[in-house]
Amino acid sequence: MIDRTKAKVVRIGDCMIGGNYPVAIQSMCNTKTENVEETVRQILALEEAGCEIIRVAVPTMEAASAISEIKKQIHIPLVGDIHFDYRLAIAAIENGVDKIRINPGNIGSTDRVKAVVDKAKEYDIPIRVGVNSGSLEKHILEKNGGVTAEGLVESALDKVKLIEDLGYDNLVISIKSSDVLMCVDAYRLIAEKTDYPLHVGITESGTLFSGNIKSAIGLGIMLSEGIGHTIRVSLTGDPLEEIKSAKMILKTLGMRSGGIEVVSCPTCGRTQIDLIGLAGQVENLVQAYDLDIKVAVMGCVVNGPGEAKEADIGIAGGKGEGLLIRRGQIIRKIPESEFLSTLKYELDHWNS
Repeated sequence: MIDRTKAKVVRIGDCMIGGNYPVAIQSMCNTKTENVEETVRQILALEEAGCEIIRVAVPTMEAASAISEIKKQIHIPLVGDIHFDYRLAIAAIENGVDKIRINPGNIGSTDRVKAVVDKAKEYDIPIRVGVNSGSLEKHILEKNGGVTAEGLVESALDKVKLIEDLGYDNLVISIKSSDVLMCVDAYRLIAEKTDYPLHVGITESGTLFSGNIKSAIGLGIMLSEGIGHTIRVSLTGDPLEEIKSAKMILKTLGMRSGGIEVVSCPTCGRTQIDLIGLAGQVENLVQAYDLDIKVAVMGCVVNGPGEAKEADIGIAGGKGEGLLIRRGQIIRKIPESEFLSTLKYELDHWNS
């Protein structure tokens, strides 16, 4: 078990990670950064969903220049993601990013890395040193017979040392692999070797279905072992889904509170209401409420009443109707057609 609180504290805009600070939730825009209006619209939606740090791609000078305007319209720290061209990193910093993500291995010569480090030092912003399994150096691959957890850690620490030797230690480390167990092993190894805060996630994890499963397993293992100070659930899809998943992972691990938890039964032959449809509608409904309560949507009389009574609000389904249960007490019967509207009314008036 790693003591997460022993990590150095790093400031990213007005968000702190490391030390005793809570694990922060990140995502990355899938818009063209050059399109300021679209990018800002997406970031504001992500903020509302619970995103605490947002990253944008910086593949062009136009994207780097757009950062200054984007920053004026958002409220969470902005990270610039840079590959290959060190001049983009410098421009992104000058335009106001709160952190940059680079892989020193593809930035080029030490002089070019130094130019980026010097600019980060001038503006006092952290550098996230990122290493992916697809970008390991040839000599490390040959030494380890391919991509390994040990190789990922060696590569990351080599790059950290390079930046330290250039006189800078305001760093965050990430080592990513789409192989879940390799990724976990790599983070276990590096957590024992450094006190820099760690950005954790399963890279290229896939679609909403497969990506959520891989991320929940990988992040669940790491976070439960004390590894990780900021997380991203990487999904091929709407970034809003990444925030929902990250919040659920942290809440399930007892690392976050707040927000409505929806519980529902898996359905069986006894179910006589459209529970699957209702559960989906309820899950969408509760996103709009900042309440720390549990809502149960149950489909039959076997477990329904009991589970619903354990929740703050519950529907225990019967044949085309159900019981409304509030704080363990049966309130009344309601027809199936009024399930959703009744729950909405209860949520609207929860604190009244």
